[in-house]
Amino acid sequence: MNKEIKISVRNLVEFVLRSGDLDSTFMGASRALEGTKGHQKVQNSYDDNYQSEVVLKHTFQKDGFSITLEGRADGILKDGYRIVIDEIKTTTKSLELIDEEYNPLHWAQAKCYAYMYSLEKQLEEIDVQLTYYNIDVDETKIFRKKLSIYELEDFFYSLIDKYIEWIRLLSNWAITRDESIVKLDFPFETYRSGQRELAVGVYKTILDRKNLFVQAPTGIGKTISTMFPAVKSIGEGLTYKIFYLTAKTITRQVAIDSMGKMVSKGLRIKTVVLTAKEKICFNDEVNCTPENCPYAKGHYDRVNHALMDVLINEDIITREVVEAYGQKHTVCPFEFSLDLCLFADCIICDYNYVFDPRVSLKRFFQEGKEDFVFLIDEAHNLVDRAREMYSIEIYKEPFLEYKKYFKDKNISLSKSFGELNSFMLKTKKWYGNDEYFVKKDVVDEIYSLVRRTTEKLESWLLDNKEDEKYKDVLDIYFNLVGFMRIWDYYDERYVNYGENRDDIIFKLYCLDPSYVLGETLKKGRSAIFFSATLTPIEYFKEILGGSEDDYTAKAPSPFHRDNLGLFIADNISTRYKDREKTYVSIVKYIEETVRAKKGNYFVFFPSYKYMELVYEQFNERNPDIKTILQNSSMKEEDREIFLDEFNRNDETMVAFAVLGGIFSEGIDLIGDKLIGAIIVGVGLPQICLERNIVREYFQEKKNVGYEYSYMYPGMNKVLQAAGRVIRTEKDRGIVLLIDDRFATYKYKQLFPREWMGYNRVKNLESLRLQLKMFWNQTQG
Repeated sequence: MNKEIKISVRNLVEFVLRSGDLDSTFMGASRALEGTKGHQKVQNSYDDNYQSEVVLKHTFQKDGFSITLEGRADGILKDGYRIVIDEIKTTTKSLELIDEEYNPLHWAQAKCYAYMYSLEKQLEEIDVQLTYYNIDVDETKIFRKKLSIYELEDFFYSLIDKYIEWIRLLSNWAITRDESIVKLDFPFETYRSGQRELAVGVYKTILDRKNLFVQAPTGIGKTISTMFPAVKSIGEGLTYKIFYLTAKTITRQVAIDSMGKMVSKGLRIKTVVLTAKEKICFNDEVNCTPENCPYAKGHYDRVNHALMDVLINEDIITREVVEAYGQKHTVCPFEFSLDLCLFADCIICDYNYVFDPRVSLKRFFQEGKEDFVFLIDEAHNLVDRAREMYSIEIYKEPFLEYKKYFKDKNISLSKSFGELNSFMLKTKKWYGNDEYFVKKDVVDEIYSLVRRTTEKLESWLLDNKEDEKYKDVLDIYFNLVGFMRIWDYYDERYVNYGENRDDIIFKLYCLDPSYVLGETLKKGRSAIFFSATLTPIEYFKEILGGSEDDYTAKAPSPFHRDNLGLFIADNISTRYKDREKTYVSIVKYIEETVRAKKGNYFVFFPSYKYMELVYEQFNERNPDIKTILQNSSMKEEDREIFLDEFNRNDETMVAFAVLGGIFSEGIDLIGDKLIGAIIVGVGLPQICLERNIVREYFQEKKNVGYEYSYMYPGMNKVLQAAGRVIRTEKDRGIVLLIDDRFATYKYKQLFPREWMGYNRVKNLESLRLQLKMFWNQTQG
């Protein structure tokens, strides 16, 4: 039975025949709309002998494949006894600069339509016409050729022969891949406790076309337990492509390593790791124009050769592999990696590439539902990230700046920016006695002002590429376009608010991202949300776009409970109003804990200020104990230096860090690199306007405002920080929780099962005795 392939005429031509430069020069969002109108104007200029937008389809057999080619011809004209296939192209380029050989892809599309139509109508001969319409000057230029069915057939199959090289590559690869998947066993000798159940649950979820929300404790092997069944589902024909989504670059390495482990056991699978354009660009500054980048110049002349090269020779295509082949073939590494995604079985990337409407991979998500599986790592992070993705703000100060800048350059633009500036000033009267306002109803006036300004900016940006402020103006244009895009999502789950910080802001703020996330999930087959801290799980199921009939699961910890000593000091309040009185008490608890056993410890705080004040007092009292301190502006190299200190264990070291920061999740300090964590406070996010707006929304909607806005996010920070201590079955360590709220019923309800055997600490003496007992037991 021949393998069935479907492709559009446009995609066939653009892939096989693409050539020339990669050019990201600004074109303007409204140009597409103007192009559509230009097409319609040309089509409407003919009489009844002209048919517009004619759907054509042709299925044929070739080299063991059944190929269906389909598309829509712009026009078919009956000109006397002649039939003419018309391909319309709109342009802003002077028609004097366009000749018959201006763009071979245009002829190629027209010839494909002519061949398909000639076969359908059994024509021996047909005319092919290119119509170029200049949208700026309302003029057309027409080229026409008379071609026989034999000439068209020769051209058509020359295209198909080139395309079949790629089809055959993919077809042969699919056979190789699927055979390896059938033979693939779980890549470790045994399953950890709960691991088999998780893998089975993931497979069943994919089979049933559902979503799964799973809390899986640290050490269970979440990544391999989700990847393995997802890979198996590809071999069963259930899954077309896996997207492994992460919040942080560091967590991608675990996914790469897991895929590598399966590859070492015989798996053949194409995996592409996507890296942000700014990070992977070979140049000091991202400027994707042929004049400024040798990798952009002629990119399309070379990219197909680069693709074939890497697909033949590589399976796990990391950033380093993309860079190596990008240099070898002189192609843009970012665009090259996006093209590789089309051929990949698994894509490892940031959440943004699936969920963010401004940067998502539209080449995958515009065609409707596909059998994609989304594996969403550290899914607790997606709540705040989603609110960020689906919110946007604008500032007053740039509007005033550009009102002045354009005053003598473009009076119309100056006026538009002036109107935006005036609107922002006007919002201050909505503040009342506060420094902010919150409105549920949409403010239509701002949308109209933004839309008119972007339209004027488009014209200016097209004509003023050499202006000294061009890049800054381009940035504000994209911000305004982003504002209009988010505006389209605005519903009862949003508010718009204004605030006067260093500048007056106006923001479209997404309170509840569940609907937009749910709509995105519908573009795939299944999504697996997993984290060690998906607590409470029903909250995450709701807020992350799950439906009532989606699945939830809680996996047990694979480690023996005796490996973790959990202690709660509930005789101290770390509430903001009480903190000043707690510094010495906190220091004493830290001292007692770290002097019980030599080793490395983390102490996590709810804020930098609190941390720094305790740090100073601890150092004054304990000059003999080594300490390190997280600061708020650490770069990647600073982070590595900080973590490198944990490789030394010849003396006690205490690391001071903040809850929810870069050291409280996503790091592995195995064995005696870390033997304890002290967590000060319940991790509540700082009180702020946005958190309070979210609280009011969910209080009104479900009577759980404080829980959704403060309590649950805070407790997830605590659980993440505590999870740094026990990473493998051989690890042993302690966690000390300091706050009276940990002893309350509401918080104990959020404890994972392995925390149920906690030890209550009444005072320092009590802590000393219990620590001694724990360490003596574990040493024995």
